[in-house]
Order: sequence, then structure tokens, then C-alpha cells
Amino acid sequence: MGDFEWNIMRAWMYRCGLARFALSTTKAQLCVSGMVEMDEVLAHAMLPLLDARLVLYQHFLELDRRVKRAASQNEVCMRLMTVPGVGPIAALTFKAAVDDPARFKRSRTVAAHFGLTPRRYQSGEHDNPGRISKAGDRDVRAALYAAANALLMRTMAGSQIKSWGMRLMRTKGRRRAVVAVARKLAVLLHRMWADGTEFRSEKREGMA
Repeated sequence: MGDFEWNIMRAWMYRCGLARFALSTTKAQLCVSGMVEMDEVLAHAMLPLLDARLVLYQHFLELDRRVKRAASQNEVCMRLMTVPGVGPIAALTFKAAVDDPARFKRSRTVAAHFGLTPRRYQSGEHDNPGRISKAGDRDVRAALYAAANALLMRTMAGSQIKSWGMRLMRTKGRRRAVVAVARKLAVLLHRMWADGTEFRSEKREGMA
């Protein structure tokens, strides 16, 4: 469902005092539907939208199950998911894009391949790094960025890469820290895939 339809639903719910209800679960949506049915005008306006949203949400849940199942049945993905913050989507996306770890002779080049290394601006005696190049597959870059954000903001377990990222966040800001951690993840995931090991925080510091 697009933003237009969703905004219509929110506007109607706000007018009828239902704005506090979340629609993120099937149970919550059915609860709201029951309230809406009590008002004929509101029911006419919202029930078709709620029904459509429920169908889309159920399809999303099924797709989510399929993605998780695909990752759980793949040895490489299971290994990559031992890294904090890396879930099924990031693992599958990275694996599909890299395809064969032997394509990259050095793990450090993987981050550059996916546009996670800074551009460099040279002028005379100055050589200043700029923003990331954003070259290569943007879906992989987005997946690694999401994994880095999850590692920093949502994972509870401590690790050296998280500690490093949190220190960077305090000095450079959140956006730069997430990009830097995403860059480390690109290097780390390739190295783990290439050498057949799982994540061990104490041995993975100083990657890139």
C-alpha cells in the first residue's frame, strides 16, 4: 500500500480518535476493523483499505518466512549471520552479489567494489577523502548499511566492532559511524566466506 492510501487511513483514524492504534500486527488491525464497523460512514471509507492492507501484510509475512528459510538452508548465509546485525536479507544479498569470493583477491577491495570507500579529491599538496563513492550494487550497500545500523543500535551483545563503531559515533556522528561499520562488515563477511570461519569478535579487529 502506497503513502497516499496510508495517509488517508491515518487521517480517518485521527478524526475518529483511533490514531493511537498501531496497525503493525494482524491482531491490532482486526481490533481496529471491529471499531470501524460500528460507524457506517467510517466503515465505508476504511474497511476496503484495511482489508487490502491485511492481505498485503499477510503476503509480507509469507515472504519474510521464505527469506528466512532460504538463508537458514544455506551454509554460507548461516556463517555470515553469526556476525551481529547481519540477518537473512543482508546475508542473502551479499552472497548473491559476490557470488564467488575468489573474485576478490583481497577482502579490503570488497568495500570499494560496493561503493563504501570515500572518494578522494586531490589538489596540489592536498589529498582529502570525501563522501563514499556509491559505486557498484546499491542493494548490497543498503543491506550492509542496515546491518551496520542494527549492529550499533539494536544488538545487545558486545563485540569489538560494535565498541569501535560506538566510539566513532561519539566523535564523528551516527551517519559516518554506520558507513564505517558497513565498510568493515563488507571486508569481514568476505574474509569469513573465503576462509570458512565464523565470527569471533576478539580475532576480527583491525579489518579496514
